[in-house]
Amino acid sequence: MTPDLRGGGPVPVSDWDRAVGLISSADEIALACHISPDGDALGSMLALGLALRAAGKRVTASFGERRFRVPRLLRFLPGQELLAEPGDYPAVPELMITFDVPIVDRLGMLAGNALKARELIVVDHHPSNTGFGTLNLVDPAAAATAVLAEELLRRLGLPLDRAIATCLYAGLVTDTGSFRHSSTTSGVHLMAARLVATGLNPEEIARELWDRSPFGYLRVLGVVLDRVTLEPEVGEGLVWTFVTRADRVAYGLPYDEVEGIIDVIRRTDEADTAVILKEDDDGAWQVSTRSKGAVDVSRVATALGGGGHTKAAGFTSHLPVEQTMASLRALL
Repeated sequence: MTPDLRGGGPVPVSDWDRAVGLISSADEIALACHISPDGDALGSMLALGLALRAAGKRVTASFGERRFRVPRLLRFLPGQELLAEPGDYPAVPELMITFDVPIVDRLGMLAGNALKARELIVVDHHPSNTGFGTLNLVDPAAAATAVLAEELLRRLGLPLDRAIATCLYAGLVTDTGSFRHSSTTSGVHLMAARLVATGLNPEEIARELWDRSPFGYLRVLGVVLDRVTLEPEVGEGLVWTFVTRADRVAYGLPYDEVEGIIDVIRRTDEADTAVILKEDDDGAWQVSTRSKGAVDVSRVATALGGGGHTKAAGFTSHLPVEQTMASLRALL
């Protein structure tokens, strides 16, 4: 496989046409999204998987985690019968398509499969995407990978139904912050209207994504907020905290349940940048960063081995909390 290292910007029509040709001629297609999938990654992948299966294709979908489990918040998404354990994924896919994956390492256990794929289509909207596919459908201006997934479905001539639209809508609302982020355009609202017209229920989706948590989440949130730190002198102001594996174990809280805590601390008026370090089940620190616009956190995350967007990015650290924060402060 020879990567096509094309730069960012709108996807050329010729690339869309080539993607349509590759998908149309394939009988079996392997789909993958990034580890610890969010609504955009999993929703985009399942949407295309459902549409391709309805068109008569053999589809395998997965994400490369040893502890293979769909986050509780996303278990309402249709199409999860398409999911396979990473160990059951094709070793050398004839055609593999990734969703919301900026660098090959974010595929986890499936990175090797991607590097061996005969053809690899990368569907993504991260500015930090490295162009690791043989064909890269990457548009940093897209509000979500779901936007590109819908466009691919349209060009393939595959219709939307309620299940497919539900998956795409989950991706759209999560990556636009329920239409609050600056990426929300008139086109985003028009796409939402097309999806809602299939009969999906926005209220039900919003409740699943944002209005449900186990009681243990409130207890862990209290612990984490008690140790939150404000450093107004760092960059344009920094607020940060961390959640340990022991914090979660004490209240029976799975790792994926703490993702939303950063949306609580980012509200701080005195800080442009918010950071949370989350210790995963393997003892590594998954670091999420958010900015209100004064700081490009994607540059910080990329320098530390991760990536993302200008206002939302992340990276993995194997150093203790204070050493990780020292590296991050220096970059801010």
